[in-house]
Amino acid sequence: MAASNKKYSKPVYLIDGNRTAFLKARGRPGPFKHADLGIYAARSLLLRMPFEPTEFDEVIMGSTMPGPDEANIARIVALRLGCGDRVPAYTVHRNCASGMQALDNAAMSIASGRSDLVLAGGIEAMSQAPLLFHPKMVHWLADWWAAKSIAQKIKSLRRFSPRLLTPVIALLKGLTDPVVGLNMGQTAEEIAYRFGITRVQMDQFALESHQKLHQAQQNGDLSEIVPVYDQQGNVYDYDDGVRPDSTLEMLSRLRPAFDKPYGLVTPGNSAQITDGAAALVLASEAAVKKYELPILARLVSTEWAALNPSEMGLGPAHSIAPLLKSQRLKIEDVDYWEINEAFAGQVLAVVAALKDKDYCKQQLGLRSAVGEIPADRLNIHGGGVSLGHPVGASGARIVLHLAKVMQQKNATTGIASLCIGGGQGGAMLIQRGES
Repeated sequence: MAASNKKYSKPVYLIDGNRTAFLKARGRPGPFKHADLGIYAARSLLLRMPFEPTEFDEVIMGSTMPGPDEANIARIVALRLGCGDRVPAYTVHRNCASGMQALDNAAMSIASGRSDLVLAGGIEAMSQAPLLFHPKMVHWLADWWAAKSIAQKIKSLRRFSPRLLTPVIALLKGLTDPVVGLNMGQTAEEIAYRFGITRVQMDQFALESHQKLHQAQQNGDLSEIVPVYDQQGNVYDYDDGVRPDSTLEMLSRLRPAFDKPYGLVTPGNSAQITDGAAALVLASEAAVKKYELPILARLVSTEWAALNPSEMGLGPAHSIAPLLKSQRLKIEDVDYWEINEAFAGQVLAVVAALKDKDYCKQQLGLRSAVGEIPADRLNIHGGGVSLGHPVGASGARIVLHLAKVMQQKNATTGIASLCIGGGQGGAMLIQRGES
């Protein structure tokens, strides 16, 4: 990999951001659709801005499975937020990194001079994922509708079987790689085996994720969360998947979910199926001066990488390494890290890969190991295992929360990264203060 400076060509500033509470899916559609979540995430954010929503140059949102009546969800959200008819909006889809892709697209638009103000983020209501007809049922329906006479209808009815009504769960399809035929949990098993990650290590990481999130909730460290209200007046103002009473013993009793009966990945050490949204305001230097905007952080550079889909969880290692190299940084130069917790074993494998000399040489093209990410600087307020992973939103959430952590800690440099279904990885470098 060539060491080249890939910074955005002009300054791109993160002004502020919000996210909704992340709500765990509990076996049935949740109270909010994609658009509802996106509007809640952005509305109070826009009320804090000294400019009108119509001043945005564009709105970009990441999402992977918006509902059938929510095509181009970014445009729906933009219109309902009052951005006006003339502000264009589009939706991006890069699986788990859709929210980060939205930020990268917005940053590139600002750096190129095309835009000065962009509303960007991510939305996912995973509990709203549809049930689909089996292809055989679709063919039967096509024949039924094509039948013109009573005789043709009767002939079609004779071919009908109740088994045709067995639904296809879209969410499970979306979490399975069609090229290698593995679901995301199975890929986590693959990389855990490769690096010798044990069940105890996974469960311990999961336990600590819940403990860190609970402590952050008690301390008020999640200031980016805005409450959402359903039609019955119920309020949702915290990440409700947190289990503060969890123990290592309780986690150890859970059965493997993806490689039965001998696997290591369980529901307890995996990210939760969750609904949530995040919205961020990005601005150019000219917009900052024009509206006297406060600066939360600067987006410096984003790196995308790809690898074998069967080991997709190692994507952060493949994107972090070239990002560090292109910016002439070492691990010790980074104050805080956010690596999305798709699975506890996946994050542990990424940490192991970056400090493994052979892996860095053979797979990343480096001369030596990248180094070890300090545990006390990684996901200090928990992550996907405890607060959930609404696929389209997580990439935006980790960047926003990283910026908030850096603000709290008076830190200057942070990296947010995540693995991506299909065998990819993304990493974004952000800075505060002098750079």
